[in-house]
Amino acid sequence: MADDPGALGLPTALWDVLACPCPEHASVEADGVAGQIVCTRCRTRFDVRDGIPVMLLDEATPGPGGIGAARDPEA
Repeated sequence: MADDPGALGLPTALWDVLACPCPEHASVEADGVAGQIVCTRCRTRFDVRDGIPVMLLDEATPGPGGIGAARDPEA
């Protein structure tokens, strides 16, 4: 069922379409410990507030190399 709760309490179907809003639009994953969504490319972090992902770059916590930057040269 599409409304089944997935990671961070978000519907599993939502995880199929969520992506980092930076120009590279990389996929994201859940950080269950921090309760955040994390870009797989740049490690930028997005909060989930009241069950709603806040996928706004101006409210995100940039990854180590900045928003959109690859984690390492091979990424």
